[in-house]
Amino acid sequence: MENILIDTPKDVRTEDQLDLDLLKSYLEKEFSIVIHSISLKQFSGGASNLTYQITINEKAYILRCPPKGTKAKGAHDMARESKIMSVLTPHYPYVPKVELYCSDTAVIGREFYIMEKISGIIPRANLPKGLELSPEKVQNLCVRVIDKLIDLHKIKIENTDLQQFGKGSGYANRQITGWVERFRKAKTWNVPSCEYVIRWLQSNIPSEEYTCFIHNDFRFDNVVLSADEQLEVIGILDWEMATVGDGLMDLGNSLAYWIQADDDFVFKMFRRQPTHLNGMLTRKEVIKYYCERMNLQNVDFTFYEVYGLFRLLVIIQQIYFRYYHKQTSNPAFKNFWFMVNYLNWRCKRIIKKSN
Repeated sequence: MENILIDTPKDVRTEDQLDLDLLKSYLEKEFSIVIHSISLKQFSGGASNLTYQITINEKAYILRCPPKGTKAKGAHDMARESKIMSVLTPHYPYVPKVELYCSDTAVIGREFYIMEKISGIIPRANLPKGLELSPEKVQNLCVRVIDKLIDLHKIKIENTDLQQFGKGSGYANRQITGWVERFRKAKTWNVPSCEYVIRWLQSNIPSEEYTCFIHNDFRFDNVVLSADEQLEVIGILDWEMATVGDGLMDLGNSLAYWIQADDDFVFKMFRRQPTHLNGMLTRKEVIKYYCERMNLQNVDFTFYEVYGLFRLLVIIQQIYFRYYHKQTSNPAFKNFWFMVNYLNWRCKRIIKKSN
């Protein structure tokens, strides 16, 4: 009997349909098999790359590819993402195994890769129906998830192939420069210039970096939990933006999504993971726990918090830019311009409180 807690895909959205005949022919050659049946479903989570469940002869895999339409330079790089996962696997056992990478855009209209499917529970905005956890178990789950980020950051990358994904010192400066450029290219008339926040970030780049291998999108809805032991993390997904960078900036990225129970009602509209539950650590408690485990002392987290929110602001604006220019019709993106306005306000409030 199928476990009702396991995350399951839905029918493919009309705009995201793929040519299964071409895909079938290509995979028969690559896998050296005869495909008797092939079907496609789509996971609703994620607004960047598209994630499908492709079932080949009754065995399920995951197919990842970029969305249709224009894309930011350097984003949606399937070759890089699949390579990162392959190189990281020996050091971090929670990465799905990559089965195939395809650079031939004639197959489905863009590059893609196929990886193993890790079946389990994905904690999205709310825990799945039927999974009820006490505050004590919620706290246990919260700590276990944070521990997986810490485990990643503690990997000794020196003299490993992971070093190839870094560009040396100056990571924070490159990030601020890059996200500012992306925002300005994607700006629409109905969002602010964000110049106050941009100038503050440019003027407050930390002099010290905490270099390690980072996920860059570490959230509960990129975590897979065991369907049998619901507090056990068995997989970490979505390695699109992983790199060698600053661990505190990675944590700042994660906390941009960390909506807690006492946040204002507008911020709660952003919630896409169950960090509001009784027993979850607050953002301050997460920072304290992380710094203790990483042996970091006297950290002023203001820059990292503002950076994380500004980066999220840019990501949302890039998605809205696609919707605004009719490159996607997904109604979920219609009001993303409002979210950009709010996040700009939130960044400014944090800055002013820190002065």
